[in-house]
Amino acid sequence: MENIDGAFSKLVEMVEKLRSEEGCPWDREQKIEDWMRFLKEEVEELEEGINRKDWENIKEELGDVLFLVVMIAQVCREEMKFTINDVLAEIISKVERRHPHVFGEMKASSAEEALEIFYKMKAMEKQNKKTIKEYK
Repeated sequence: MENIDGAFSKLVEMVEKLRSEEGCPWDREQKIEDWMRFLKEEVEELEEGINRKDWENIKEELGDVLFLVVMIAQVCREEMKFTINDVLAEIISKVERRHPHVFGEMKASSAEEALEIFYKMKAMEKQNKKTIKEYK
């Protein structure tokens, strides 16, 4: 596997620097809502690239989307809401929970079975969240 950790860490460090006092005044002024507007634009551009099967454009737009995800997470870190590591831990846990046929004991012999398991797990999560909210 390629050195993804190093590249991802470098991106996180670059974003931290952009938002720092030594960084970019414009980037530092942006709020989550500002970054969200840019994220929507980049996702639309990614969709266009995918529809055209323009692999170079897809690569570029995926980078733009990833950059903005890291930037939004950095703003949240600065506001002491959560960190990019929290985001990564959350998605890893979610993928594992929703794919027990890959990371657990369940089995799926077809795409249809896998999708059925995925949606069952997702529904169980939603029910659990609803129950927790009602309990609070």
